[in-house]
Amino acid sequence: MKRVFAVLGFCAAASVLSGCVRLPAGVEPVSPFTADRYLGQWYEIARLDHRFERGLTQVSANYSYGDDGEIRVINRGCDGRSGEWQQAEGRAKFVDSDDKGFLKVSFFGPFYGSYAIFELDPEYRYAFVSGPNHDYLWLLAREPEPDASLRHQFVEQAGELGFPVDHLIWVKHGDSRCD
Repeated sequence: MKRVFAVLGFCAAASVLSGCVRLPAGVEPVSPFTADRYLGQWYEIARLDHRFERGLTQVSANYSYGDDGEIRVINRGCDGRSGEWQQAEGRAKFVDSDDKGFLKVSFFGPFYGSYAIFELDPEYRYAFVSGPNHDYLWLLAREPEPDASLRHQFVEQAGELGFPVDHLIWVKHGDSRCD
């Protein structure tokens, strides 16, 4: 649990230092966007490496409405070194309007980072997400093992936008050291 708090502190500091809530060059959040359809379970399929997720497999995110109307975020992953689940809870708010896939997410106090959905399946089966710059990138899907054509589309599109796709980590799902 100490690792989670250290990670959250690092994330907050990184958000402040990186300019908090902005968009990487070339990234345009999707619109229209419907939060109700986005809620629920998502699996992390690919990501760029970051200290706060390093070594984690079986990473997932669950989005729901909180009591205050904000979007509640629970990120969870298996730490292969310790064999324990790591979990962080945060909240998200819309930056511009609630019909645009541009949110700010906080896992630590008043510090927010960008969460920009720049590609979204019409049926909300997959999402391409960036942070405030080209160092933050995720492929999320409703299923833990999407087909190869989606992976290829993600790499092509993200690469065209300037993300370092040769450094992507493809997240393992299934058997792990965690119960």
